[in-house]
Amino acid sequence: MNRPILRAIGLMSGTSLDGVDAAWIETDGTRVARTGGAVTLPYDPALRASLRRLLDRAVAGLAADDPELRDATTALTLRHVAAVRAVREPADIIGFHGQTILHQPRRRRTWQIGDAALLARETGVPVACDFRLADVAAGGEGAPLAPVYHQALAHGLARPLAVLNLGGVGNVTYLGDGDELLAFDTGPGNGPLDDWVASRTGAAFDAGGRVASAGRADAAVLARLMADPYFARPAPKSLDRLDFAARLAASGLASLGTEDGAATLVAFTAASVEASLAHLPGRPRRWLVTGGGRHNPAIMAAHAARLGEVAPVEAVGWDGDALEAQCFGLLAVRVRAGLPLTFPGTTGVGAPLAGGRIVEPR
Repeated sequence: MNRPILRAIGLMSGTSLDGVDAAWIETDGTRVARTGGAVTLPYDPALRASLRRLLDRAVAGLAADDPELRDATTALTLRHVAAVRAVREPADIIGFHGQTILHQPRRRRTWQIGDAALLARETGVPVACDFRLADVAAGGEGAPLAPVYHQALAHGLARPLAVLNLGGVGNVTYLGDGDELLAFDTGPGNGPLDDWVASRTGAAFDAGGRVASAGRADAAVLARLMADPYFARPAPKSLDRLDFAARLAASGLASLGTEDGAATLVAFTAASVEASLAHLPGRPRRWLVTGGGRHNPAIMAAHAARLGEVAPVEAVGWDGDALEAQCFGLLAVRVRAGLPLTFPGTTGVGAPLAGGRIVEPR
């Protein structure tokens, strides 16, 4: 079936809480015809701090009419409006993921904040949103959502291939010789390291991996962290950004110095990805890394030591800074076309499942 190629702007604000990415793409929902402009707009410190508080408050219990939630939702949405305008490209549809503040699929709960109606009104473009809700309601994990886009991009690349996203949480897409998709969250990405560095130095993240590179991983703390039962759970599986908070608190990490603690968290991320090999059909020939973690030399070196050939996605011509935003552009077109967003091998849902909804700019 020939579907029309649409112009889409995808928007993504990840669990690292650093800002919003926007990217333009032309696609029919299954193949990428063309990619275009992309921008990243950071959150201001006040919004970032508010969103970080909301993560903790959502776990404890947060009312839908909470004043801080309301204000953060509006500020977040207006930042997304600014990102759409900054792309400076015409669009037929916008893919709006929003900001995840809670993800508990085993309780059939996932919560992404953002005002799709406000975004549609301000931009004058239809907005596709709520990409995860139908999957979680059907018993799926609701994440990850990027595998169908990775599959579209990876046509012609040698397989088996793994695409590893290191944002606040880590996730992997395994692409074998056939068309079946397999994907799951591997464990912590940059989230715990960002929080550690922020609490110890006041910096938002470990720029250039300098803090972690100056330290040494503590083997005993790492062993306690890797004892988490999540790593033995079969895939598909997914995580909330704070799912390891209790184990981190009980691991003895707090007794370490700033550099050694950072090095231990880098080792934790790499060890959790190595543990994911037990759930893959075969060992990938190559790992292509996207997300903010690929900019951290300490993280990349730790993964190369455990996994073999590891390279940023730019090595095959992809734009790692725009990749997730481009993905939500493609997913928006799939929502419009009624195509599946999630699959048994990516979220554990019983059958390929469409989802999302479209808000018109009334």
